[in-house]
Amino acid sequence: MKRAASVAPKTPIVFVHGAFCGGWAFEAFREPFEARGFETHAPNLPHHERGADLEALSEIGLKEYALAIAQYAKGLRAPPVLAGHSLGGLVVQLAAAQTEIAGLVLLAPSAPWGVPPTTLDEHGNHLGLSMLGDYWRRAVPPDFQVARATTLDRLSRDDARRVFARFVPESGRAIREAVQWWLDASMASQAPVYRIAAPVLALAGERDRVNSASTVRRVVARFPEGQAHFHQFPEMSHWLIGEPEACDVAELTLQWLEARDIAPKLPRAKRKQLSLFNWGDSAGA
Repeated sequence: MKRAASVAPKTPIVFVHGAFCGGWAFEAFREPFEARGFETHAPNLPHHERGADLEALSEIGLKEYALAIAQYAKGLRAPPVLAGHSLGGLVVQLAAAQTEIAGLVLLAPSAPWGVPPTTLDEHGNHLGLSMLGDYWRRAVPPDFQVARATTLDRLSRDDARRVFARFVPESGRAIREAVQWWLDASMASQAPVYRIAAPVLALAGERDRVNSASTVRRVVARFPEGQAHFHQFPEMSHWLIGEPEACDVAELTLQWLEARDIAPKLPRAKRKQLSLFNWGDSAGA
């Protein structure tokens, strides 16, 4: 009796959301990946569900976020691709240093420790945080005016309102560790590239006022030559996963994964074969 041929598990891809968000942010963005055979996951970072314990949220930071994602990745059937947006783009860099992965996709990522800001907008963001007092000691509520000006700026006002309605508070400690890393003695956002062996793709919007394309280029420059690749979308801002061109972001990412033989192998369609007596099914060569 012949044994059934073993089937390799589908390549998992774990999408990690940014600050004030949840796994819901990838609801539409993940669809093209599923259509191409990926097993997709979009977990919430700790305490990012609606009605979460805000005191518990205020006490955790980037290290706890990264550990949660690394443990999630280790529980999958195969080493995954980690894809993170914004703050999630920093979290996946930290997690990639802790577990085996197949690839790393950074979507408008926050920069790790040691990568300085490159634009006046980014410096302005730092100044704005400094005006919030000891924000790192508490959970920070989302602010529509800030989100509208920096993150959801290319959506219609109605669409921006719908997206913002799903925002949740963020750990002030995590924000400080990422955005004002030079004030963090623990160096929680440090992501040594020598501990990341997988290929890296970094994508940025030219109009991004949160994590500028020029700063993302600096993130890419940290990796050895040939390991990391960068692409800039001229019309896009920070919300790469939900702006009108998000499908282009997904398609470019898929092409990059396929070029590196990371994407799942889809079964070939059967074709009809002419036999002596009738047409029969035969797997195409």
